[in-house]
Amino acid sequence: MELTLATIGGLALDALLGEPRVGHPLVGFGRLAEALDRRLPRRRWAGGLAWLVLVAVPAVAGGVAVWVLPPLAGWLAATVVLWLCIAWHSLKAHTRAVETALQAGDVVGARRAVACLVSRDTAPMDVAAIRRAALESLLENAGDGVHATLFWFAAGGLVVGPAGAVAAAVAHRAINTLDAMWGYRTPRYRCFGWAAARADDLANWPSARLTALSFVLIGRARPALRCWQQQAKALASPNAGPVMCAGAGALGVRLGGGAYYHGVYRQRLAFGCGVYPGGGDIERAIALVGRTLVLWVVAIVVLDWLWR
Repeated sequence: MELTLATIGGLALDALLGEPRVGHPLVGFGRLAEALDRRLPRRRWAGGLAWLVLVAVPAVAGGVAVWVLPPLAGWLAATVVLWLCIAWHSLKAHTRAVETALQAGDVVGARRAVACLVSRDTAPMDVAAIRRAALESLLENAGDGVHATLFWFAAGGLVVGPAGAVAAAVAHRAINTLDAMWGYRTPRYRCFGWAAARADDLANWPSARLTALSFVLIGRARPALRCWQQQAKALASPNAGPVMCAGAGALGVRLGGGAYYHGVYRQRLAFGCGVYPGGGDIERAIALVGRTLVLWVVAIVVLDWLWR
């Protein structure tokens, strides 16, 4: 049951400590990615090679480092790695900061807070748009930054052991981070960021469907399933679509709509059902994601027991 204990331990460390304020490995990783971004030519081969090095080197290094450790030490190391990769506490804190500002009547502060979560322009947002953006980001980031990391950690741990759990979790965190930095369809990244965008789509494909299914099981089942089946294909992202549509349906809220991106207004489809979110809906969404994580931990416990 080592995988079970490592999973629970990593989530517990995240809940108790949050992300390290100094010395987080992801900060150094981001700086290295930025340095390569500035220096490499804007070519497909350069972006692909940079992506391969930045994903493979830390994943292999982490896996090998844990492989040579005794089993108990290896699983303890895996626990710490999951804590550093999962970032659920941070996502909750950033999302709650938006609602805290709105409840205080501080719309400017709420715009600053939601800017930490989304890439769209926040200056034109009113209160309704701020809440929609925060909820969309919470659902999407929970899918690709929390559930997906937990999925690959568990998959690697079941198949290989602690070295596999570490390698898979580190690789996914690197893939997800590079997509957030390079995976844009802008003139600067259309060629250079192709590998980052494609790899993130592939890496998150299975966990996105499992996350959407979890929202169906935990939330309002019929509207969640209906929104997933009928609306997800209309959204641009193949993975965020199922997660956000099922999540909005499970909560009984309507999300989407037009927004400004880099000064350009884009009309987006509305999705979900019911009314646009109001006060209290952000906390309900956080609780929904939290319950799905409990469901996933239970599933990991069962799989760990059956596998071993």
